[in-house]
Amino acid sequence: MRVTVRVHPGAKRTEVGGRWGPDEVPALVVRVQAPAADGKANAAVLAALAEALGTRPRGLQLVSGATSRTKVIEIDGVEEEAVVSLMDTPRGGRR
Repeated sequence: MRVTVRVHPGAKRTEVGGRWGPDEVPALVVRVQAPAADGKANAAVLAALAEALGTRPRGLQLVSGATSRTKVIEIDGVEEEAVVSLMDTPRGGRR
């Protein structure tokens, strides 16, 4: 399944949860402590999302948005309900 993610690099703490954007096509919010330099934030996003979904980081692949705050990530072996649950988690959600 593909998930649109809105990344906030340089955050105080790493968190996964909440929605960003219009209701028709919302994005999952991921805050990471890593800076947006040299791919550090991208790696941190994949690791944080994998942990929040209870899967291995190698099951996630960045499809588009390597240099953008809005990214599309392919996730293998995870049900859509798990992602929707994360979107419904308020800010300060799962780490």
